[in-house]
Amino acid sequence: MAPTVRVRFAPAPTGLLHIGNARTALFNYVFAKRERGRFILRIEDTDAERSSEAFVQAILEDLRWLGIEWDEGPDGKGSYGPYRQSQRISLYRQFGEQLLQEGKAYKCFCSRERLEALRKEQLSQGLMPRYDGKCRLLTRKEISEKESEGVPFVLRFPVGRGTVLFEDLIHGKMSFELSGIGDFIIIRSYGIADYNFACVIDDHLMEITHVIRGDDHLSNTPRQILLYRAFGWEPPQFAHHPLILGPDRTPLSKRHGATAVAHYRQEGFLPEALLNYLFLLGWTPPSKEEFFTIEKLREEFSLSSLSRNAPIHSRQKLEWLNSHYIRKMNENRLLTLLTPSLEKAGIKVDQCEKKYLLEVISLLKENITVLSQVEEYLGIFFDEKFAIEEEAKKILKHPENQKILQEIYAILKESPKKGEGSWASLLLKVEERTGHKGKSLYAPLRAGITGKMKGPELAKILPLLGQERVMKRLKIALEGEDP
Repeated sequence: MAPTVRVRFAPAPTGLLHIGNARTALFNYVFAKRERGRFILRIEDTDAERSSEAFVQAILEDLRWLGIEWDEGPDGKGSYGPYRQSQRISLYRQFGEQLLQEGKAYKCFCSRERLEALRKEQLSQGLMPRYDGKCRLLTRKEISEKESEGVPFVLRFPVGRGTVLFEDLIHGKMSFELSGIGDFIIIRSYGIADYNFACVIDDHLMEITHVIRGDDHLSNTPRQILLYRAFGWEPPQFAHHPLILGPDRTPLSKRHGATAVAHYRQEGFLPEALLNYLFLLGWTPPSKEEFFTIEKLREEFSLSSLSRNAPIHSRQKLEWLNSHYIRKMNENRLLTLLTPSLEKAGIKVDQCEKKYLLEVISLLKENITVLSQVEEYLGIFFDEKFAIEEEAKKILKHPENQKILQEIYAILKESPKKGEGSWASLLLKVEERTGHKGKSLYAPLRAGITGKMKGPELAKILPLLGQERVMKRLKIALEGEDP
């Protein structure tokens, strides 16, 4: 019987969750669910200076927002913990001592100055920088003398010669020559395990069967396989997916704009849209559909179908997906999501008629691509936010446009209160009396009653505003006063 699939996502809490890392988490999560396995969340927080609990909590919150729930993790779930590396330091030292006693690791007393000089010398000769193995040749006496003098040391793993071969589930057969690696550190001078060493110990003890991560970790894999062999352990299967690139084909970073999940959340992207987008980067569903849920992904996703080519980030594509999900969303849910933005803008939601709010939301969801854009349109529907923009003021100052607005105002003044179905007939009457149609009529009308040059359809705005408010705003536009 095959072992239960166990995968892990292991972020370092030194910053906010990057969308590239979120994509890795999603691949692991969906793969685990497809295989009826376990998804483990491990926090790699051994970098005490840069790690913070605030970043840990932000990562957990962003994962939950995306719909990712872990089966085991730092919140107490699971029996393979602790799930924070900072709480596993004694384990790493124990296994480091084991390798040292077995002659599979050695103490290196080289100073930073020597190592830096060695690196510069190798680079000047066109060589790949790597440790030259000096301390591997120390005698017991020399080691004892340095220890008695209190010279700090690290533990290094002797690489040897040969080739490391492994089958990557995305890239296929991989081969690394050990001559280009050099003896690497496993325990640093202050007793903290290096990334590769801690990673191998944790993955083995947590019985991880598949390591799914970005291909920036490909160069770490031969080192980790060597450590597995040194302990006599079976390594997991590896799958390295390409990283997301910016439009300039360099790794996606802050210079390309927002890169953290939290930034997209704050801007008003929906979790289902971001999830959908991240999966479409480098993967095409067998069904060829562009919109899907996690449940659908469980049926169709496979590691072998991931592209080996690095995907290019497209904010335009993400916005298009987000606008689709906004338009399809139930107005009640959308109102709940928008309420914080409305209240921040000074709209007293609890004092507004819910029916009116839902009608406003129904109109706006056709015009916004992210939730934060709702603030741009609040002045159309709420008098306390109404203002005439500079571009609209220019339109309103034109003499011919003033005549059009005067005619509309006169027609409204002589007309009974308009019902919802009678606004269309009113507009036809305006066309007949003014001789204007299309943009020449509707541009000044929109500018006068909304203060803007763009927004939802006028035919849908007018019934919501009502005749009294429309006339009030037209009067403001005609008098040229600020509201």
